[in-house]
Amino acid sequence: MPRRILVIVGHPDSNPKRLCRALADSYAEGARSAGHEVRQIDIAKLDIPLLRSVEEFQHGMIPPDLRDAAEAIKRAEHIVFVFPLWLGTMPALLKAFLEQIMRPGLAFAYPETGKDGFAKTLLKGRSARVLVTMGMPAPIYRLWYLGHGIAGMRRNILNFVGISPVRETLYGLVEAVSDARRKKWIAAVRTLGERAG
Repeated sequence: MPRRILVIVGHPDSNPKRLCRALADSYAEGARSAGHEVRQIDIAKLDIPLLRSVEEFQHGMIPPDLRDAAEAIKRAEHIVFVFPLWLGTMPALLKAFLEQIMRPGLAFAYPETGKDGFAKTLLKGRSARVLVTMGMPAPIYRLWYLGHGIAGMRRNILNFVGISPVRETLYGLVEAVSDARRKKWIAAVRTLGERAG
C-alpha cells in the first residue's frame, strides 16, 4: 500500500558529494519506484533560527521558512532522517530544526491547565528510519558508546511525540570506504525505500 514518505536530509553542508545526500536520494528513488509519495527536505537550504527561551518554544510561531516543513511532517506517514554523527549525536542545525518543528500544538500537547498527566502525542501513527554516517566503526558506536546520541533522538524526541517504531541504519568509517562499498550501501538504501521501511 502506498505511503506518504518524508525524507529529511540533516547534513548542514550542502555539498552534493556528501554520502548523506546520496543515501537520501537513493531512499527517495526507491520509494518512488515502489509507488510511494515522497517529499524531501534539505535543512542546509533552510533558514533555521535558534530557540532561546521556554516562552519562545511554547508560545512562539514556527518561522516562515519552516512552516512548509512542519506541514510535511504532519502529513507524512513515514519519516526518514539522514545525517552525519557529529560529537556523538546529530548536528546542531538538525537539532535546531527539530526544536522548531516538534513544538506544543504540532507535535505534542501539554496536559490541560490544572490537570496532572503526561503530554499527549500528536504524531502517533507515524514510523521513522534514521540513517546515520560516522567516522568511527558503527559497532564501536553501538557497543562502547551505546549509540547514546541516536537513542536520545529516538526516545526523547521521536517516541515522545508518538513516532514509533524508529529503525536505525548506521554507516561507519565513511571517510575510508571504497567506492564499491559506498555503492553497495546506496543500493541497500534504495531497497529500504522500496519497502518504505
